[in-house]
Amino acid sequence: MSEARTAILERIRSALRDVPPGEDASTDGVERAFHRRGEPGTPETVARFAERAAAYKVSVSECDSAGAGAAIHEILERRGHRRMVTAEDLPQAFVPHGCDVIVDHGLTFAEIAAADGVLTTCATAIAETGTIVLDHGEGQGRRALTLLPDYHLCIVETDRVVSLVPEAVARMEPSVKAGRPLTFISGPSATSDIELNRVEGVHGPRTLDVLIVRS
Repeated sequence: MSEARTAILERIRSALRDVPPGEDASTDGVERAFHRRGEPGTPETVARFAERAAAYKVSVSECDSAGAGAAIHEILERRGHRRMVTAEDLPQAFVPHGCDVIVDHGLTFAEIAAADGVLTTCATAIAETGTIVLDHGEGQGRRALTLLPDYHLCIVETDRVVSLVPEAVARMEPSVKAGRPLTFISGPSATSDIELNRVEGVHGPRTLDVLIVRS
């Protein structure tokens, strides 16, 4: 055993020495009085999300629920995208018209990557950080759908927008307990190498559009 590992394990044992007999430190309840404010989906919360998301080079559009189909069509026309991958349970109101919809019924990775982009909903969105969160539930599909294509259009319904990260985490608790993975997305994929050269699209879509649908 390395000296570093020995030191780390000793620190863990030291931190656990005051745990009373019969108490399990890994499951004992801890009060988490995180700061929360506001109600989900308020105009102020949605406006803050749109502002913060746009700061990540995200193109943000808004529409009402009746105009979602037309808005999706307009965005895809502007981008010149025709072949869009969707999950098989994408709500009918968000299925794009006027393009080749490729429903994921077990598509190969090569087939997903060859599409122009992917269209999904989201589980929640965080105003304070401009982040969208996927739990790969209804309308979102498996993780590969939002990692392989170069373009992602994400539908964010206003009642899914919360103010702060702790609120989003609380909302995601049932998903975690169900064993579903969570994906937090703050802007298009971007990373930097050791020389700090920014590279986009390495581990996810190079371009991210968000359509906020007022519910």
